[in-house]
Amino acid sequence: MKRSLLDILRCPECKGELNLDSTKLDKSTEAEPPQEIEEGTLFCKKCEIEYPIEDGIPNMLPPEE
Repeated sequence: MKRSLLDILRCPECKGELNLDSTKLDKSTEAEPPQEIEEGTLFCKKCEIEYPIEDGIPNMLPPEE
């Protein structure tokens, strides 16, 4: 997942802002920060729902109730 997507992705439940938690980033140099997120979690503070990122793909499906 491109890091730049963090600015536009929103929670599918409440449309709130998502925060990035623990990640595995692509290889980078000191001069250039990582631009790809391989693994991690997107977290909505409003809903307290977590959306996993696996193999660079965010799973934005809301949890089943």
